[in-house]
Amino acid sequence: MLEDKVLSRKILDVSWGLLVRMLGYKCEWYGRELIKVGTYFPSSKKCSNCGNVKKELKLSERTYNCNKCFVSLDRDHNAAENILKEGLGIKNKQG
Repeated sequence: MLEDKVLSRKILDVSWGLLVRMLGYKCEWYGRELIKVGTYFPSSKKCSNCGNVKKELKLSERTYNCNKCFVSLDRDHNAAENILKEGLGIKNKQG
């Protein structure tokens, strides 16, 4: 079923929806808050140090190098920092 492009997208959407629903249930159970970050939030393209957003970032680039503050981080670490800050409502130093 996952080979059919239209059907596979719908199946994967349902799977993510089920995961989010289960996380919400567990958060309620343990008295926690589930915070969702927007689908189009530029977590990989945004510098977690200064907030500068790159226009283009190839998937093959595994290190994030900021053109503004010259920080160099692992791409996934940078994205994780951005998602954490977005979820907690923390603003960047300059942005």
